[in-house]
Amino acid sequence: MRSSTPTRIGGFGGVFGLTDYLRKQQIDLLIDATHPFATQISCHAAIAASKMNIPHLMLKRPSWQKTEGDRWLEVESNEIAARVLPNLAQRVFMTIGRQELINYAHLKNLWFLMRMINQPPLDSPIPPGKILTARGPFSVLEERSLLQKYKIEAIVSKNSGGDATHAKILVARELGIPVVMIQRPSLPEGEQVSDVESAISWLKTYSNRI
Repeated sequence: MRSSTPTRIGGFGGVFGLTDYLRKQQIDLLIDATHPFATQISCHAAIAASKMNIPHLMLKRPSWQKTEGDRWLEVESNEIAARVLPNLAQRVFMTIGRQELINYAHLKNLWFLMRMINQPPLDSPIPPGKILTARGPFSVLEERSLLQKYKIEAIVSKNSGGDATHAKILVARELGIPVVMIQRPSLPEGEQVSDVESAISWLKTYSNRI
């Protein structure tokens, strides 16, 4: 059965467009539940909420935490990750999204297994290797088979958190494979929670005031 909840897919046109949308739709509360690395929309949401003087909450799932047995090399950006790879491995499993591939396109002496949801544009600069299009969740069995099949020696991953793609981290720990872990960017200032239940509690609190 199709939901009657109004849904919009696509961009808003920057801060001005989002602010205009909030005004026209008479939005009273704004919850930013976007991807932890979607910094632009998070910043736009914070600014638009401030301009409209409406309560604003960020719902961001917890990041993965390094544990015993993990061989993580934590870096601040894709640019730094690209610099350390040549001294780390020759065959790399990369799960950073298609927009970031350009940062690794110059590494012609390495081979990359690149997994993403959608194919990159045909004219996009990408590093040498193989592209896999797939959407999680992925199981430990699937990830172990993939890493062994392609003889992967290192992984490059964003610290996105969540369960859908965590299996690769577990398998890397099991096989002793190093992970170049790209750390999360800074978020705008404001209220923040890490789970849906807390977001619902926040929503109920503010809804009672409206």
